[in-house]
Amino acid sequence: MGFARKVWRLLVGIKDGLSLLFLLLFFGLLFAALSARPNPGVVRDGALLLDLDGVVVEEASPIDPLQLLISQSVPIREYASRDLVRAIDAAAADKRIEALALDLTGFLGGGAVHMQEVAGALDRFHAADKKIFTYGFAYTDDALLLAAHSDEIWVDPMGGVAVTGPGGENLYYGDALARFNVTANVYRVGTYKSAVEPYTQNAMSPEARENTTQLLATLWQEWRANVRSARPDADIELVTGDVAAWLAASKNDLAQAALAAGLADRIGTRVEWGERIAQEVGEDRWNKKPGAFAATEFDPWLAHTDKGLDLGKDKRIGVITIAGEISDGDAGPGSAGAERIERLLDNALDDDLAALVVRVDSPGGTVTGSETIRRAILRHRAKGIPIVVSMGNYAASGGYWVATPAHRIFAEPETLTGSIGVFAVFPSFEDLLTEYGVNSDGVRTTGLSGQPDLLAGLTPEVDALLQGSVENTYARFLGLVSEARGISLERADELGQGRVWDGGAARQLGLIDQFGDLDAAIAWAAERADLGDGEYDVRFLGDDVPPYGSLFAQMMASGTETDARGHDLAATFARREMARLARVLDDVDRLMVTEGVQVRCMDCAVLPAGTAATTAPRRGGGVWELLARLTSN
Repeated sequence: MGFARKVWRLLVGIKDGLSLLFLLLFFGLLFAALSARPNPGVVRDGALLLDLDGVVVEEASPIDPLQLLISQSVPIREYASRDLVRAIDAAAADKRIEALALDLTGFLGGGAVHMQEVAGALDRFHAADKKIFTYGFAYTDDALLLAAHSDEIWVDPMGGVAVTGPGGENLYYGDALARFNVTANVYRVGTYKSAVEPYTQNAMSPEARENTTQLLATLWQEWRANVRSARPDADIELVTGDVAAWLAASKNDLAQAALAAGLADRIGTRVEWGERIAQEVGEDRWNKKPGAFAATEFDPWLAHTDKGLDLGKDKRIGVITIAGEISDGDAGPGSAGAERIERLLDNALDDDLAALVVRVDSPGGTVTGSETIRRAILRHRAKGIPIVVSMGNYAASGGYWVATPAHRIFAEPETLTGSIGVFAVFPSFEDLLTEYGVNSDGVRTTGLSGQPDLLAGLTPEVDALLQGSVENTYARFLGLVSEARGISLERADELGQGRVWDGGAARQLGLIDQFGDLDAAIAWAAERADLGDGEYDVRFLGDDVPPYGSLFAQMMASGTETDARGHDLAATFARREMARLARVLDDVDRLMVTEGVQVRCMDCAVLPAGTAATTAPRRGGGVWELLARLTSN
């Protein structure tokens, strides 16, 4: 009995110790979480410091703490474009903020529309008679577009400028699949629906080349016009023409070459840049490090700005964001899980919204996910409120599908839209197995028995079923466009065929109604709802991501060398290539995973969306889900 009591006391002691340990851990994490929240009270006179170490996106993705701990790496930070714009506009109107310090050393870019939005906010800041000082190491297109709106562009003595222009090459796997006897069974409607071409061809089709050439020309023209407007003395032709001669004139000193082309104003280190800003706004009394200046950082400033967002008005305009690839599940924010978006929209049905603005920044995805979102939007329209769509970098294919319930569609000249077409890809391996002496045989009662069979191949009956499903979906897509835009089915088909249009062409063709950003769309919705200025609040549905992921990111960052990567032009190009290699894996995944009938825009890849690499579970639906059930029986 004495031994049993000792064992029992030991077990009780272990239990009490573990309980105490978990309590201490819980309260420690709780304290850290509360402490990690940006303090809106930490706002000081001086400059607003925007150290953009990451990408600009439509909607920032939440950080998964478990995935963060498993990967042992700090994810690329995402900045929501509207947060940056709101922060800059608030700083322009605040007397405490005397200048803007824009550090683009770790900036990885964003979509064309987002860059224009942030650049517009920089212009408004400058119009308030406040200076903008920008520092960077390796300026590429997106960073240079923002820097062009500065009073002073500083480039590090070891840095430089590289203007690449939009475009590049896609990978085509047609010959590789043929070599390994993998059959890519393709079903599509649309002459220009090039999303399936990487799996069937070894080069771009003439139709896809024609479409992409026109899109890239428009994007390139808009970029040059923006930079020239901000910096008339910039010699873009010099930088993009004979690059070797341009560099040779400066003895291959990239920083001096940037200065000679009018794309930089001063050469200096970050310390020297900081000392220059300190001359304008004063030195930092608390930080005595070289190059420190009086400043408020982005996170506490945004928290301070957010305090006055909800004005307590009786009327509200809801904004739902559809950003990233559309899937059928609960993915997001940062990707458009239809289940999650439908839930947000349905929960808002009881909020008596005066209007609904749908912000779309998506290249599309699954048909079933797109239709789920469209039906949820229609339930709001059935209440008699105005429905307005605001398009971001792209609202193509499934992104246009969800825009069809709108009373009015806003877009920007750089927006990619349209891509009204449908496709599906289904791999099979019958030839590969035959090569290695593996054959299949059996008994069918119908042509669909045991189908789809990835190993034995697809029968003519299942081919007919899948192609019929795709054609039926395309006909439905045309019907939605025809009804929404007030045009005939024949005209919708002319505008469809999978062709992608830039915002200017889409406006001329009637696929959108007018140019304007999200604020313009909200203002139109308010006017349509008979609401005057100051009579309503704007509520972003689902804009309540918990901060715990950011806390874990900070904890991980404190123990890792987050700045170990290089910042020069060679390192910048290397990071681009790493992203390109990641696309190869994604392309293979798209082929091997049965996703169902797709309304996705492949051409939209020419317009960088600025999103960090994320992987969301993808599920098909409709006939594909039926076929999946059949094969599991």
